[in-house]
Order: sequence, then C-alpha cells, then structure tokens
Amino acid sequence: MSTTDDIKSRIDIVSYVQRHVPSLKKAGRNHKACCPFHNEKTPSFVVNPVRQTWHCFGACAEGGDIFTFAQKLHGWDFKEALRELAAEAGVELQRQTPAQKTRSDHLEKLRGIASSAADFFQDALRPESAAGIRSYLRDQRGLSDATVQAFQIGYAPQSWDFMLRALRDLGHNDDDIVEAGLALRNENGRVYDRFRNRLIIPIRDERGRVVGFGGRAMDANDSAKYINSPQSTIFDKSRLLYGLDMAKSAIRDSGAVVIVEGYMDVIQAHQAGYANVVAQMGTAMTEPQIELAARRGGKKIILALDADEAGLNATSRSLERAHSSKLNELRETLRRDYASKFSVDIEILQYPAGKDLDDYLRESPDGFPDLVRGARNLADFVIDRETVTLAANVSVQERLAVAKRILPLLRASENHVYREENLQKLARRLRISERDMLAWAQEQAPLLRQPTPAPPQDEPPPDLPPEYWDNEHEMPPADGITEDESTENSAGSPATAKPLKRAIEEFCLSVLLKDPDLLYQVNRKLRELAAEDEDLLKGPLAELSADDFTQSQYRALMTFLQSSMAQDDMAPMEHLALELDDDLRAAVRALLISDPDAVSDRINGNFRVDLNDIFRRGSQKARPGFSLKDELIVRALQLRLQRLDNERVEMQYLQEEAQNGSERDEQFSEQIRSKIMLSMRAKARLNVAVS
Repeated sequence: MSTTDDIKSRIDIVSYVQRHVPSLKKAGRNHKACCPFHNEKTPSFVVNPVRQTWHCFGACAEGGDIFTFAQKLHGWDFKEALRELAAEAGVELQRQTPAQKTRSDHLEKLRGIASSAADFFQDALRPESAAGIRSYLRDQRGLSDATVQAFQIGYAPQSWDFMLRALRDLGHNDDDIVEAGLALRNENGRVYDRFRNRLIIPIRDERGRVVGFGGRAMDANDSAKYINSPQSTIFDKSRLLYGLDMAKSAIRDSGAVVIVEGYMDVIQAHQAGYANVVAQMGTAMTEPQIELAARRGGKKIILALDADEAGLNATSRSLERAHSSKLNELRETLRRDYASKFSVDIEILQYPAGKDLDDYLRESPDGFPDLVRGARNLADFVIDRETVTLAANVSVQERLAVAKRILPLLRASENHVYREENLQKLARRLRISERDMLAWAQEQAPLLRQPTPAPPQDEPPPDLPPEYWDNEHEMPPADGITEDESTENSAGSPATAKPLKRAIEEFCLSVLLKDPDLLYQVNRKLRELAAEDEDLLKGPLAELSADDFTQSQYRALMTFLQSSMAQDDMAPMEHLALELDDDLRAAVRALLISDPDAVSDRINGNFRVDLNDIFRRGSQKARPGFSLKDELIVRALQLRLQRLDNERVEMQYLQEEAQNGSERDEQFSEQIRSKIMLSMRAKARLNVAVS
C-alpha cells in the first residue's frame, strides 16, 4: 500500500470534511452541504463516502480526494498536505537520505542567513542616524509606516562590515555569508559587505522566504543606482516575481496579475489597495516567471509598460532600434506562445510617458483600474507597434516586408483560432486582403518558421539509472480498441491481465516523467477543444490532473510531478526524485523500464510498428512520421473520456436521488442535469479529436 493510500485508509473524508464544514449532512448515499469555497444558498457540494471523494457541482466545478480538499481549504501545496495528513493519520513519511538532508540543511541555512540579514537591515532603519532614510521613504516616496513594515524595508549603513559582523556574531562563517549574497570576497581574500548606504528591499519567494535583496543607493554619486543579490543557490531572479508572496491571494481571487518592473511600483500599488501587482526580476520576462503567475491563478497576465517602453515613440526612431528595446521582449513573448502554453491571456497596460507606475499611483491612485481595463491583447499591441511607422501611401513591398517580420510571431501559436484571427488583424492593418494574407502565410510558412531552441535535458534524478531515461514508449492505435473492464488484475495476476485503461495511464505517466514539459502540450489541446468556452475550460476540459488517473499510485505520481514542475529550487525530475517515498520510486522505475514483451502482452500486441525497433532505436528513428507529443495528446484525451464517463455515471445517480429521494431537490437536480449536458458536449469534442 502506498503512503497516500495508507493515509486515506486511516482518515475518512466525510469526518475530515465535517470538521471544516459542519453543515455537511447525509443525503441518500452521499453527503451534501453548501460549498465552503464559494457563496451559495443551495447545497452543491457533495462528498461520496464510498469513493472517498468530493465535488462541487456549483461555481467551483472542482473535486478530488482528501488531499485536494485539504490543499484547497488551507492553501497548501501537495507536499504540505501530505505532511499534515500523514501526521494526523499517524503515517511515517520516508526519511531523507543523508545526501538529501545535507542539501536541504544547507539551503535552509542560507535562507536563515538571508532572513536574519533582513531583520538586521530593518533594525538599522530605526535609530536616529537613519532619520533621513525614514524621511525619504515618508516624504519622497509617500510610504506609510505600515507599508514599510509589511515589506520589511530596511537600511544598510555606510559600513564595510556592518552585516558581516552581525552575521558572524550569530555564528555564521564567511563562506556561507558570501554564498548567501550578503558579502563579497576580493582577490586578496578580504571579505566585506555587499550593501553599503543603501535602502534595502528584501526579496522573498512565493512561500515568503527571504532569498535575496535589492539595494537602492542613497548617495546620488554612487555609480550604481540599484544593485541586487547575485545569482546563488537560493536566489535565481529568472524564477522569481517580487511581491508574489503577498499578491497570490489577490491574484487567485481576481484571476489577473499585473507585472511591473520595479520594487517601488509593487509597494506603491499594494499601499493603494491593488494587491495583485508583482514585479519581474531581471531585465526580461522569463518563461518560469510567466508560469509562476499562471499557476497562482493569474489567467490574465498584464504586462505594464510606460509609453517609451511600449514603442509609442517609434515614429522618432527606426524599428530596427526598437528591436533592442522592450518591444523585442514582447515579440519574444508572443513567439514563444506563452499564452497558449500556460492557458493565459497576455495583455499590455500602458501608463503615461515620462512616468513610472510609482509616480502614477502617487498622483492618481484611483485611475489605476481604468488603466487595467484599457490593457490590450499582446498580439494586437505588437501588430500596432510594428506598423506604427507605415505611411498611408506605403508600397506593397514595404507592407510585405512588415508582414514577413511579424508573421513568425503570429504563427507561433498552436491555437488555430488565435492564429487565424491574428493573421486577419494583420491583413486589415496592412490593407492586404485576408484571403491573400492567409494564402501568402501558408506559402511562406517553411521560410518563416522559427523553432524555439530545445531546452537542455535534465539530468536523470538520483537513484534512477540513466538507461531508464533512454527509451520511448509506443501505444496502440487510438481507434478500434476495446477492452474488457472485468479484467482488472489483482495482486499476483500476470501482466497480460491488465486492461488497456491502465496501460494508457502507464504510457501517459511514463512519457510525462521523461519530458514533463509535454504536459503543457496536452493542456493546450484541451484549451483548444474548449474554444474559449469558460464552462468547458473550468469543467470537463480543464487541465490534465491526478483526477484523470484511476490507480492511486499514478494519481500520487501525477500530483507530485505537477508539484515538482511548480517549484523553482531545482529541475522538476531532480525534485521529484527527492520527494517520493520508496513505493512511489519503485513505481517510477517500473514506468520507465521498457520491456517490449511485457508491454506488448499488456496491450495485446496492438502496436503500429515493430516493438524491438522502437525500444532499440527510439520511436523517432524507427518511424520518422511518429510524434510522441501527438501520441501522448491522444492518450491523455482518452483518459479524459474515461474520467467523464465515470463522473457521468455518478452524476446520474445524484440526479436520480435528487428527483426521487425523500427530500426532493429540483434546483440541485437542474444543476446536475446541466453538468451532464456539459460533459456530453465535452465528450463529443474529445471523440472527434481522438478519432
């Protein structure tokens, strides 16, 4: 029995939920209550004691097991839920290996140094000698004492060893202080403070842990106005959004995040009551930063630019020079198709020229919502900026030159609807017929394609030999397959008794374990099938999750995999290897070992090409036309079809009880009927996609 199964066998979900939702009452074979996650008058929250699951049939349209309930209720990630529920159930989690504990302890020590430094910097702002700094914050920056306290703003005195002495007194050695980014060591071996006579802004990760600092010079003659902590074991600016720890609740509630460029912009926005504002770290937006915002519920990501950054002054400079400006970053964001990859809308917010957001908010705090409402779609914005210098009488050749520059950006999206819509917008802007533009785009496609460089492959995680990562699985064709659901194997049954459902789950997980980023491709396909239908996007065509797997170990692995993809400390597979207990590590090994005979038996030998070729040379070499990504998408959609079938059966029982039970509930019955109809719509689209 896996750890998660052991926990679920010891904690009854009905009892657990009733502790937090006292109104939960028995209703037929299930238990019902008003959903604890949204306001409602008619109960739509159902707990199934047999399956040990919960589901909200109302506005949330979510469900899961005791782990997902605990995560949603308490705001935990899966690891936190596992730890807390294991403690309650009396289940001992796997102890860390000595190497894992050494690494974990070292990271904790460095974060502890950073946290202590933040306290020392904050304390240094209090003495009379720092009165001028406090006056600067209050009078020039307009920050209240409460805001300064909330963001733990501090001061680094004009001293070569203020922080060094303070941290040494706590028992920390110079090597660790340097590694944590608080001190420098010169070529002569002398160690001295990194930050001197600077306003200090602690930088925290999304969990609220101090990992670095930003320092603003208080002397106008200082050569660098801002300096940040260096890249280190705990500080990776490409994977951080400043203020996210304080903004995540507002982002989740509003569904939107505004990304600005400066610390002070964020601090001023929060003081003005706009808590869903964060700042990018570094000079360019990165994919991990977009992912951070998206997974915190930011389905709309708004990038804030001033007029010059936005390219509004392009009439006074060539577009070639603009390629080195902020506009080039927006081009790259569009080309890499982050919007489709992370299921978000990316928009551009502009504020007046000559002002940063800090200035604007101090002068016109009430005008910020209007700025946000006026944000424009990224593709529209880039098209406008790229064509801003075109004269009314521009030649066809010049218009085609612009089209050739923009088309790779617009064609990057794998969402057919968005792609065609953007091409039509460009055609109208360039005064070229839509039909000619689309035809020309098709002709130019091979020349315009700009493939994104493949990311470096992660190293195999500890204790999983490299050969486990060198094979690719193949599955039988999607059509013409039947299975006998009665062949569920018991312990000790031969592999040939495993039904196709489990084989598909194994295939999907094994591919995702080898290349986690393919999960984004699966989710992109689900979004494409939903075609911007919010009910489908939030319900039956939501992103692939543990709920799409029936085997408890696979559900746990999928949850851990998503959790590993969500963290920023290390590569996903390295993190996964550190998180799993012995049972799940064994399951990973079993999934990644490619035994042609066993796999062939399990799925009745129904492969499209010779198995030995696949496992010996890799499927791409064995059959050049084969696409592992496309195969995974089809199989994942089949998992979703199976899940919808199972859920529909349960909903039909609930509807029957609502109509015929002792407490007839017409409103709940109508809710269930609507969910069933929505499920049928999703199933129709899925069937077309896998046929």
